Amino acid sequence: MEYEFHAHRITGGIGADDRFWESLEEGEFRLPRCADCKQWMWPAHFRCGHCGSWEQLWEPVEMSGRIYSWTRAHYAFDRTKERAEDVPYVVVVAELPGADGARVVGALAGPDSGVRCGVEVRGHIDPPSAKSKGYPAVRWSVVD
Repeated sequence: MEYEFHAHRITGGIGADDRFWESLEEGEFRLPRCADCKQWMWPAHFRCGHCGSWEQLWEPVEMSGRIYSWTRAHYAFDRTKERAEDVPYVVVVAELPGADGARVVGALAGPDSGVRCGVEVRGHIDPPSAKSKGYPAVRWSVVD
């Protein structure tokens, strides 16, 4: 079944990251950067914490980095029951040097045998699905 993106916001979000989700839907990985001082602003917010500017650019970033942290989910909670058949699964926080060390969360694609902090990963974008509640999703794979 195909899902269509409707620019709906993440529940409980403030909307500062709407462009992130839109860019994923477009097949692009973009993160916000201050238009004035060029500081990366991730997690997304409306105003630069460094210089105070309200202007931002959404720039393409290479989906390549290293595992900063990871965890294995052994339970499908109410809000993630669509992933019940995947339990246990691994969630990775990847640190991206192309965005000054911004850290981005995504599920691990493939086996988890090589998962450990500091390991190189590459990312890709999964299209919206029932498992991702109709949103596109970031997936990380360990680089052998």
